Amino acid sequence: MITGLAKNEGSVEILANSLGERTTASWVAFKGAERLIGEAAKAQFTSNPKNTIFDTKRIIGRTWDDPSVQKDRKHFTFDVVKNDAGKPVISVQVNGTNKLFTPEEIGGMILGHMRSIAEANMGTVVKDAVITVPAYL
Repeated sequence: MITGLAKNEGSVEILANSLGERTTASWVAFKGAERLIGEAAKAQFTSNPKNTIFDTKRIIGRTWDDPSVQKDRKHFTFDVVKNDAGKPVISVQVNGTNKLFTPEEIGGMILGHMRSIAEANMGTVVKDAVITVPAYL
């Protein structure tokens, strides 16, 4: 879960996402050519488990041979494979084509979504941000 915060004239405000929620699930799903993020991704998990990605923060910066990566792989419904650099990457189908994404790229998709939420709420371009994970309210 990620929480969006906005500072406005010395105060901090928790921003709601498009569903009116104060937290956004750190999930990404690919359904055909469509990319879903947050609750939309989580909601379609049972019908699309191989292309629904979650908990990738756990494998950021790790190598394929890391025991925690091997343990986590057993619990993921999506495929995690080894790339040429010896790092774990996520393998999913996007519009009928196999695509590989690093955990960092998945995190970037989530953060880009959060930036869009912040910009929509604030009515301005967001250039700087502070991110905390996990987000406790």
